[in-house]
Amino acid sequence: MISARKCILTSLAVLLLAGCGPAEQGNNDFDILITGGLVVDGSGAPGLRADLGIRDGTIAAVGDLSKASANRVIDASGLVVAPGIIDIHTHSDYSLLVDGNAESKIRQGVTTEILGEATSAGPLPLDSKGEPRQESAIYGVKINWRTLGEYLERLQASGISVNAGSYVGSMTVRRYVMGETNRKATETEIEQMAALVEQAMREGALGVATALLGSPLGTGELIAMAKAAARHGGIYSTHIRDEGSLIFESLDEAFLIAGKAGIPVDVLHLKIAERKLWGQMDKVLERFEQARAQGITATANMYPYIAGQNNLSALIPPEGWEGGREKMLERLRNVSWREKFRKILYAGGLPNWYNHYTSSAGWESMLIVSTRAEKNRHLVGMTMDRVIAEYPGKEPTDVLYDLLLEENGSVPTIYFLMTEEDVATAMASPLVSFGSDGTAVKPEGVLGEGKPHPRWYGAFPRILGKYVREEKALSLESAIRKMTWMNAEKIGLQNRGLIREGMAADLFLFDPESIIDRATFSDPHQFPVGVEYVLVNGTVVLDEGQHTGAKPGKVLYGPGCSKN
Repeated sequence: MISARKCILTSLAVLLLAGCGPAEQGNNDFDILITGGLVVDGSGAPGLRADLGIRDGTIAAVGDLSKASANRVIDASGLVVAPGIIDIHTHSDYSLLVDGNAESKIRQGVTTEILGEATSAGPLPLDSKGEPRQESAIYGVKINWRTLGEYLERLQASGISVNAGSYVGSMTVRRYVMGETNRKATETEIEQMAALVEQAMREGALGVATALLGSPLGTGELIAMAKAAARHGGIYSTHIRDEGSLIFESLDEAFLIAGKAGIPVDVLHLKIAERKLWGQMDKVLERFEQARAQGITATANMYPYIAGQNNLSALIPPEGWEGGREKMLERLRNVSWREKFRKILYAGGLPNWYNHYTSSAGWESMLIVSTRAEKNRHLVGMTMDRVIAEYPGKEPTDVLYDLLLEENGSVPTIYFLMTEEDVATAMASPLVSFGSDGTAVKPEGVLGEGKPHPRWYGAFPRILGKYVREEKALSLESAIRKMTWMNAEKIGLQNRGLIREGMAADLFLFDPESIIDRATFSDPHQFPVGVEYVLVNGTVVLDEGQHTGAKPGKVLYGPGCSKN
């Protein structure tokens, strides 16, 4: 991995200020020439006026290229020219197979998607029919692969507009070995899990990722998996166990795992989701500094909203999930189990259960995103207090459990849990980068159903418009760095995330005076404005705000991949 020091010393700003002058022309003709833009190179250095010459998918020259010729010239006057955004936390694993155009991401300036949180697309065991087992059909995708490596090959063959890489999901690995159970893993099972992580790393995984919300994964299991990833240069990417009342204890666990495994740790979608702790983001960030003082490479990423997305099923305590979804649904049909779940929920949850959904907010803070059953389509866009009001005299938890039964155990839901003060504090930290936690979709067809979190369409333009231009919460150069090179460094991408000669020509051109998100919680399927051009591997994918249909994206393999 290129060091931050080397990045700074060789950044565009230093090269130009050192008197690079006009580039040697000779045969310096390019496929594409970008002229007159403000180049913000991703290193955090001040932006400077410069031209870019692109040849064979790479940045071939940076500087004064006024005498150069090219097959195409893009006039970037009035625009910022930045590295393509590397979205370090996404859920587009299956949507990219439905539509490789990745419209909602390309139109934000995203050129690389990092997939595979706790449940990656592989490895998958076989079911009783000899088919790769999946929990449920996602966007109707037919799964015809078993390993993560086979999935990545399928993704590349399908054609994609963005580059894509993936972590291996810790829960996917656990289910492969143990099935749907909450019991503690044996030493033999832990060894099998570590071996699966090793295999995935050799197939190209960038690291191992977790989502520990109500997860049965034990600390020992996670240490073993993280060690396996570390042996291949990977990262430990984690949605910590609790972002509410137990956030400090959960961070301690993450740092313990990273320290024991000797691996960098990146905390996903950093937030404080507990009203009683609002305003303490500075103390949260101090924990990261303390971990770093102990030699642990501890960082985080975040999205620019005060609401997160999960599922109404998150309100079912862990014991309700023993044996998997079908067993959970059976329990919801049982009056005694319902009463037990109700008491736990109203009591504020269980120790080590991610229960801030009820302790920090009420039914009015839960917004229904989508439903499967036609009879429930009218509930989309409603908060749970309004849903409950449709059944006067009925116990609110019975409304919840009946809805889960009608929806086969899954009701995607947005939870309003955070405060703007904490968002702004985290955003300004040099330890925090940006990721959307979103999915590549589009307004039409199966990918346009429901009302997803607006971050799927607007996370990065929102940062550049609202927090950089309007609120001046951070500088343009810092924001670009947090979207590009900072994420590239975390996951070991050495040829992306910077504007420098020899780097891949992933670029994002936008109008700094107009860029802004338009997606809202009530109307999320709206593209942002101000994004003019996006290039992926030197090919124009967004041209004057219009998707060209080009699919030059590549699968990006981790440092331990045998393909490297």
